[in-house]
Amino acid sequence: MSNAPEIHYHEHGRFRVAGGIIPNAKTAYCTYGDPKNPCIVFPTCYGGRLDNTGLLGQEYLIGADKTLDPTKYFIVTPALFCNGESSSPSNTPTPYNGPYFPAVSYEDNVRAHHELLAKLGVTKVHCAIGFSMGGQMAYYWAVMYPDLVDKYAVLCGSARTSPHNICFLEGPKAALVASKDFDNGHYTATPQHGIRAFGRVYSAWAYGQTWYREHGYLHDGQYTSLETFLREQWEEGFLVSWDANDMLALLDTWQQGDVSRIRDNGDYAACLKAIKAKGLIMPCRTDLYFAPEDSEIEMGHLGNTARLVVIESIWGHLAGGGKNEKDDAFIKAQVRAFLDET
Repeated sequence: MSNAPEIHYHEHGRFRVAGGIIPNAKTAYCTYGDPKNPCIVFPTCYGGRLDNTGLLGQEYLIGADKTLDPTKYFIVTPALFCNGESSSPSNTPTPYNGPYFPAVSYEDNVRAHHELLAKLGVTKVHCAIGFSMGGQMAYYWAVMYPDLVDKYAVLCGSARTSPHNICFLEGPKAALVASKDFDNGHYTATPQHGIRAFGRVYSAWAYGQTWYREHGYLHDGQYTSLETFLREQWEEGFLVSWDANDMLALLDTWQQGDVSRIRDNGDYAACLKAIKAKGLIMPCRTDLYFAPEDSEIEMGHLGNTARLVVIESIWGHLAGGGKNEKDDAFIKAQVRAFLDET
């Protein structure tokens, strides 16, 4: 795949979100494959960008030899609001710029992406799939558009953000907002201290304990020490592509995630039991963001409509993010088989 995919923009006009209005809202997206083929919607995650810069792009899952085959499916990769490509604090003019950008929910994102798919002529979603925040989005697709979505696949995500997950996110958030250069979101230059601190706190939970104990951070000699890994992978990963207000706004979307809030008056069990689409739930055994225990609880409500396949890996959360060949191959085999099922 190319390192620079062609990015398109869908213009929504004035778009209502949880925290108010985004004027001239836009959703950035890429497409792969023939629109006549079954559609797969694959939204971005936290730290994910369509231009493949920074921490994570989308193309690690897309290719004839990868999990999502564009010769067989029409793949649409919409960027979440606040990722810096779709409407975000960093690219929205006054009076909604920077810290004045309205709060955005997962539901808002799915509504925007649904509007995009309608523009593209999509009348049926073969599968909504995602990693991390994208995996949470897959749940929202299945709940919000039950007659449109046939299947959904969740890679290292959950139907709601657990208290433990919310608490973890308060760590990097606090490191950023308390930094001496953040200036309550009114910075005029990149808040280096804050973003670097955010990246270091965020990284501590990204992998399994065994991965760190076995010096996985050296990446077979790519890095010379834990310090160089933190500096080059995590500090640089956020600094080169991410705006601090974008990072906080997207983090808020993540923290507020709970698919049961959009129906059943917050009845989590009833919401999951009502899902009609077939589901593939793939947590990682050592994930410290979205713990596999949360997926097991979900399965108690989903019943026979979904199946749980645990990724047995020491790579923690990033087992689902295309970071090693063994986990990539396992995910590919499971997802391809799931997509082929009738």
